[in-house]
Amino acid sequence: MKILITGATGLVGKELVAQLRAKGYGVHYLTTSKNKIQHSEDYRGFFWDPSNKEIDTACFEGVQGIINLAGATIARRWTSSYKKEIQQSRTGSLATLKRGLKAVGDHQVAYLLSASATGIYPDSLTEFYTEQTQTTPTGFLAETVALWEAAAREFTPMGIPTGILRIGLVLSANGGALPEIAKPVRLGVGAPLGSGRQWQSWIHIEDLARMMVFALEERLEGVYNAVGPNPVTNKKLTQEIARILQKPLWLPNIPSWALSTILGEMSQLLTAGQRVSSEKIAMEGFAFTYTNVHQALEEILTA
Repeated sequence: MKILITGATGLVGKELVAQLRAKGYGVHYLTTSKNKIQHSEDYRGFFWDPSNKEIDTACFEGVQGIINLAGATIARRWTSSYKKEIQQSRTGSLATLKRGLKAVGDHQVAYLLSASATGIYPDSLTEFYTEQTQTTPTGFLAETVALWEAAAREFTPMGIPTGILRIGLVLSANGGALPEIAKPVRLGVGAPLGSGRQWQSWIHIEDLARMMVFALEERLEGVYNAVGPNPVTNKKLTQEIARILQKPLWLPNIPSWALSTILGEMSQLLTAGQRVSSEKIAMEGFAFTYTNVHQALEEILTA
């Protein structure tokens, strides 16, 4: 079975590709850099440029499933122009895939899984969000996710069942937020961010990639939260990192105004949060390897 992946060279994509190849899947991947195109028996690259709606339609040959992870990083100052890039990179990638499939006409693609984000849920200290929670997207992050998911749903009328994973804070040693959060703790100057009470719905990167493979194999349709079963507050997360690294936490919380001054609107990634349920994916039969944050952090930070 061959799977086409967008965003295959990113943090999550690399882990996903490794797990798929270990299970015997052939992987096709799309890249905007012709220098990153490789060809081997089970791993083949193809060029695309979603900003110009260009795609090498040979990428679809023999492919039965697509996993879409493409999108510009949100961990960068949100200027007006970069906000547009964040949104267009997500909706444009899906539109380019759809355009390519229509151009091919006769293809074997029978399933699409698209990344999404828990940022569609409002910031709250008290709510516990499930996939059934009805929300009106307000604010840049929520509006971006709503557009992203709407673009993914456009594959369903094409006869391609579609699944959507709303991803939380991804814990990995190789990138993402955790190394940046752990850096000041390692230096002995760590502190909770903002109030420290904001929820962090996290997931270990290995579990996230396994969940993607699970969704692919089970052809799960609709929305699923891709988070671990036990969210924690930012204060708890910071304390656990310090405990594992055997470092003190003696500084006061870093105030929200200071983060906003340094990072601008993007600071809400650090000061806002949602407590999100993973029960729906668990009811489908997915079993988490990392169920509590101490266990996940210990595996990552002491490896």
